[in-house]
Formats: sequence, structure tokens, C-alpha cells
Amino acid sequence: MQPENPDSYSASAQAIWPAVAVPGQPGGQLRAAQADDVDPSPSGDADARSADTAETPSESVEIPDAEPTYGSMLLDELRAQIAQFVILPSSEALDAVALWIVATHLQLAWQHAPRLAVVGPAKRCGKSRLLDVLTETVHDPMLTINTTPAAIFRSISEENPPTLLVDEADTIFGSPKVAEKNEEMRGLLNAGHQRGRYVTRVVGNDHTPHRFATFAMAAIAGIGDLPDTVMDRAVVIRMRRRAEGEKVKPFRSRRDIPALHDLRDRIAAWAGPLVDEAAELEPQMPVEDRAADTWEPLVIVADLAGGHWPRLARLACARMVAAEVAAEEDHPDGARILADIRRVFVAQREVDSLSTEELLHHLRQDVEAPWAEWGRGGLTARGLGAMLREYDIRPGNVRMADGTQRKGYMRNKFLDAWRRYCPTVHPTDADPGEG
Repeated sequence: MQPENPDSYSASAQAIWPAVAVPGQPGGQLRAAQADDVDPSPSGDADARSADTAETPSESVEIPDAEPTYGSMLLDELRAQIAQFVILPSSEALDAVALWIVATHLQLAWQHAPRLAVVGPAKRCGKSRLLDVLTETVHDPMLTINTTPAAIFRSISEENPPTLLVDEADTIFGSPKVAEKNEEMRGLLNAGHQRGRYVTRVVGNDHTPHRFATFAMAAIAGIGDLPDTVMDRAVVIRMRRRAEGEKVKPFRSRRDIPALHDLRDRIAAWAGPLVDEAAELEPQMPVEDRAADTWEPLVIVADLAGGHWPRLARLACARMVAAEVAAEEDHPDGARILADIRRVFVAQREVDSLSTEELLHHLRQDVEAPWAEWGRGGLTARGLGAMLREYDIRPGNVRMADGTQRKGYMRNKFLDAWRRYCPTVHPTDADPGEG
């Protein structure tokens, strides 16, 4: 069973979105309602949802729950089945997994096939057990253990794509040398995120060029993060080891698979007639760009199901995407350097410029940052310049308070990159008029 109060993905994320169409009621609108006015979980998990209500900002727009439907009850049942065998990191993650499973039964409706990235920092975090449950509930599972990319794309049909299940992805992408050998697999997972992307290979004795489809939903599990290009196309589930007192039901094939297959078949029977309707829906999303593309199938499933699922799907989307944005900003190879430089300028009262020497000094002084131990002797001017060149930021001559000139960085050169890559770190409302 789930822990009583699973941690929320992001206490500070504002799940703000416009009113959206009521499923089955063209022109109808779901209006704002306070979370306190509705029972967040008719299925009896109110305690597990208490964090959602408490941590949702008061200015958020909430979608009121509708009466339960057959589709919403199927999702409730699926969520309960998953929770028997796996402890997910939050109630939002549990909701997302349930929605993703149902979305695999509607693949013909989607423009984008969201990946489910099931990652954890170490062994025994429940990743493989979650894949066990996925195998018995998704549409047409295809396990890819020791399977070549060529065999995979030859198994994908446009009329009825399978659901790819990749376990132990760290053995494929775990180090740069290994990842280089599996570049074709990464390319396949990236291309298959969007409908209409093909790979061309020669076949037969006469080497005739042939196009192979790549579009298929995929769940990928492994230790550590997957390649950035895969993570960027994924609903990310960050698993962790069970704490003392957290109990799950052992998974036994003879006992548990029949019940999961029965549920899978009922989900498929419910979803099958809805393919055309799902393809036509364009819900307004609480996120933008690729995150919206990735989460849209899950939100559509929730809108088709009704009940409390339209609210739960958007809450999960907003919080989990916000959590991944924060994680990206903390990653040294991502926008972490931009975020930390932003903090330095704030601490220095938004000075117009800093010499490279000053900037490096302040970066190394942050005991929670990696820069003092970066490389052999800490982050150097050359290393800093190399990282910032990725964002088209370069050093130049800056005038110091004593009138001398040194090599350094102008604050206004960072403004565009800050807005794009780390907007949650000391947002600067006045910046657009500067520089």
C-alpha cells in the first residue's frame, strides 16, 4: 500500500491553468473551485491526498471533481493495483503511471508517444517491479532485454505499435563509452516520441531501401538519469528505496497476473471506442512546449475518464514538470552554472559586472555547489568559459571600481539565458528592459 503521506513532487509548483472543456459537453467549461470544497479522492485515499490540498497555492485554479464514471473507476482500480506492489515517490507519480498505462491502449490517437523514465539512484528502488506491473497492464508489451535496435524497429507497425519496455537502461547508457556504442538505441527512442519519424534501412539481397516506423510508447528503467534527450521526452518517475514501515505485496505470477490481465482487458475494451475522440481533443495544458507534448496524452486520458482525474492529471503534470525543471537547474552539466551565477549577482546587489576572478571566487565559496571540487583544483576560468559558451556568453573587458580593467562578465549578457534556463532562481521582472 502507499505510505500515508507521500512527499509531493514540488511544494512550490503553482498548478495554474485555464478552464478546459468538459468531456462530452462541447462548449462547457470547468471553473475554478477551492480544493477544500471537494473530496480529493472518492476511492478512499484522502490521507494520501492531504499534501496535495495543503501544498496547492491558494491562487491556483482548481478543476472541480465530477461524478465518478466507469472510466474513472477503472483508473482508480489500476492505481490501487499498482500501489499494492510498488511504493511510488508521491501520489502524483502514482497517478501519472496509471494514466500512462491507459494511454498505451490509445496509441493510435496520439501525435506524441510519451516515454516513462523510471530512474533511481541505486539498486532495489522498485524499478524492475514497476516494470513487472507495466508488462501485465500495458498494450502489447515488448521487452527489449538484449534486443537490437534493428529488431525493435522491425517489430513496430504503424497500425498497432507495441509498448516498449526497457529494463537496466544503465547498461545501455551508463557511461559515455557504452552510450556511444548504443547511439542507435537512443536515436530510436528519441525518434519514436513523435509520429511520422522513420528510419531507413536496406533490406534483402538487392539492398532495397525500406522505411521503418519508430512511433511507440516506451518505459525505460535504470540506475541514474537517462540521456538528456530521452529525459526531455519523458514523464520522469524518480524511485527510491522503501523506508522502514513501508510495505508492499510480493508479486507472484500465478496469483497476480490473471487479475492484472483482467483489468488490462477491461481498460482496452473501454479505451478502444474512444480513439477517434481522443485524437480530436486538444486540452489546455498547465505546461508548455515539449513538456506539453509529452503530458498531453495523459491529460486527454484523464478528461475522457472524468471524475476526479482531470484535476489529478493536471496537478501531477504541473508539479512533476516543475520538479524536473528544478532538477535540471541543479545539474552541473545543465543550467546549474547559470543558476549559481545568478545567485552570485544577487548576493553582490546586482552589480553591472564581475571580474572572472571574483566570479570564480564566489562560486567556489558555495559549499553546496560543486565548483570548489570541479576538476583537479576547482573550476577554472577556462572551464567556466567553456560552459558559458554553450549559452553564447563570453568574457570581455570589464571596468572595476578602482578604474582598472580586467577580464570578466557583464550581467546583462546573462539575462536572456537566465530567463530561458533558470527562471525560478530569483526571477527578474525588471530585466526585459535592460541590456
